[in-house]
Amino acid sequence: MHPVIIFFFALFLILLLTARLRLHPFLSLILVSVFTGILAGEPLGTVEAITKGLGSVFSRFAIIITCGSVIGLLLQSTGGMSLIASDIIRFSRNPLLALNLLGFLLSVPLMCYILAYVIFIPIAKELAARLDNPSISTATALALGAVASFNLVYPSPVVISAAGELSARIDRLFILGFLVAVPVSITGYLYARWLGETELRSISNKVNEKRAEIRRKNIEVYKSTAEKPRRLEAYSPIFFPLIFIFFKTGFEHSYPMLAFLGDPNIAFLTGVILSIFSGRRLGSSVLRELIEKAVRRSGVVLLDLCGGGALGATLAITGAGEALGQLFLQFSLPHILIPFLVAAALQTVQGSRVVTMLIAPSLILPLAPQLGLPPEILILSMASGTFVVSHVNDPFFWIFGELADLEPSEVFRSNTFGNALMGIASFLLVSATYFLFY
Repeated sequence: MHPVIIFFFALFLILLLTARLRLHPFLSLILVSVFTGILAGEPLGTVEAITKGLGSVFSRFAIIITCGSVIGLLLQSTGGMSLIASDIIRFSRNPLLALNLLGFLLSVPLMCYILAYVIFIPIAKELAARLDNPSISTATALALGAVASFNLVYPSPVVISAAGELSARIDRLFILGFLVAVPVSITGYLYARWLGETELRSISNKVNEKRAEIRRKNIEVYKSTAEKPRRLEAYSPIFFPLIFIFFKTGFEHSYPMLAFLGDPNIAFLTGVILSIFSGRRLGSSVLRELIEKAVRRSGVVLLDLCGGGALGATLAITGAGEALGQLFLQFSLPHILIPFLVAAALQTVQGSRVVTMLIAPSLILPLAPQLGLPPEILILSMASGTFVVSHVNDPFFWIFGELADLEPSEVFRSNTFGNALMGIASFLLVSATYFLFY
């Protein structure tokens, strides 16, 4: 069977099992992975691909997701998250835009938009409760801001490898990428705000009840807190890990200890220790119960993530990404559109933005003289394609939904559509830059 047909069949089957039949996402992803490998004629290779896909995702995210879950729940229970949310509301006229800006500013220094989201999603949920906003709106504003800069701004892992392979001018690439990323991030913010307004309008007859439910869901946990924590106790479990990670990027060669402390796994474990210290006033039994609850919740997230990794690895052995790329290259399309479509095809098939930008330049490089595009425009056109399409084989699809307490249908409506909208906006801005200044 042709790889492109296999890809579309796999996508349809996933949607059928998760959305229509309500089968658990992990089981749906694993079953579709098996069927995909069999249709590709690689039954034995399928088993190996599934286990490798599971293992690679688990090794990357197990500690980070578990620690993030523990930190978030403990800070919520001690009142630390409420304190941080109050500060954001006090110092920002637009808390939703502030969340978008937090994600935008931190995803590149952290070298991972997922880290930026995991760190700040508890604050986004707390703000949703305090402002009576749907959590889909605050989570989307944070996530889309983080993805905007991660996909477009040098030295993000998405951009840096392509810059070397295509010999781009770094200064020009950074400036152009930043100038494109800012309006793209604002596009994500406007979409998140529209989502929130739409959600409230759709429940207009039961707004008060729904808002009360949102508030209870987010701030009800363990009201037995004896007193509010000091600001240092509230902020330290979040910002000390950030500081360690930032220092690693600048001083890891000079100070090996900073390289150790700045590893995201160790940094997040440090945050767990600080959050446990902050939560000591809850009592040992309550503290132990909260940690166990957080670990169980993170296990559900990790299962879905691993399922997405398995599907991505299985789709890779079908060759669907290369087949889609070659299909686009055969049409008489505008030259600037071809890098965008090739990257979008790869992203849709295998799910990882970094992997997309490791593969796409090698497909485009032989055509670069024929396309006649400057290296910076080639890279940003491909980077725009990495927004499209984030779906069930993208690990972030499941991280986004599980940590924001959203159903898969809501994740499609917020994360998938929001990313697609930003990808189109990014491509149009890159095209305008090319036609106006080159």
